[in-house]
Amino acid sequence: MRAAAFAEPGGPDVLKVMELPVPQAGQGEVRVRVRAAGVQPFDAAVRAGWLPPYMSGVDYPRIPGNEFAGVVDQVGPGVTGVAPGDEVLGFSRLHAYAEYIVVPAADVAAKPAKVPWEVAGGMTSGVQTAELALDGLRVAAGETLLVHGAAGSVGTAAVQIARRRGATVIGTAREVNHDHLRDLGAIPVTYGDGLAGRVRALAPGGIDASLDGAGGHALEVSIQLVEDRTRIVTLVEHGKAAELGVQVVQGERTAERLGRYAALYAAGAFVFPVRRAYRLEEAADAHREIETGHGRGKIVLTL
Repeated sequence: MRAAAFAEPGGPDVLKVMELPVPQAGQGEVRVRVRAAGVQPFDAAVRAGWLPPYMSGVDYPRIPGNEFAGVVDQVGPGVTGVAPGDEVLGFSRLHAYAEYIVVPAADVAAKPAKVPWEVAGGMTSGVQTAELALDGLRVAAGETLLVHGAAGSVGTAAVQIARRRGATVIGTAREVNHDHLRDLGAIPVTYGDGLAGRVRALAPGGIDASLDGAGGHALEVSIQLVEDRTRIVTLVEHGKAAELGVQVVQGERTAERLGRYAALYAAGAFVFPVRRAYRLEEAADAHREIETGHGRGKIVLTL
């Protein structure tokens, strides 16, 4: 099979299309012929040489990618409820930038026909991270949530989820993305000097919680505005979280959650924009773009 992989860590240029063995589905597993795979900062960190503690000892060449959509083409022993030919979307830790991926059958959900492959392939990170973060923040009806990086894939999902819970959402973004945030039901505000003052003017009753998808000055503003630091979650400043007394995302991804938001998208009740789709051969370009930290919506690879 073809896969975008790297033989040694480094910059985006280490990603090359390689011919690698096709994996086989084992007990409780399914093999999926991948049609689209999401690209996210986690993948870029893996490519640069980082691995979380629970993934130590992974051999080279390494295939990044931890979200995908495609067609089941093989099921292992003990699998029920999933069959060859089923269209699914799912998640993994690695290996999604490839023509085939093997995952536990419990880690895929049915893809509704009305969800395009590009959307399905990149949906996991946005919806799972956003809902887990908002659960950790205990966002409730009548509260005001500040979301930094609100136009990105996680931010776009978080705005909608918080609005469905009855919260008021103030979202920071570049001005070019303000209409997008208004369409989602958020109150947009521009980054930069004086941000804390602008947010205070928009929320005279105060900010109850904050989801930081930008880091740096944005996180500093959240600390200024949110009285209870345990109600700040950062998606960026993991190394500083404990020192500052703020939270990082906790909890496990589930196929149930993924399937629920895919169904909402299919029903027209949830928006998940794709910024750009790259071919597998353009994986390095996709990583260059994701590492800019700017842009609306999701970046995906198509196969």
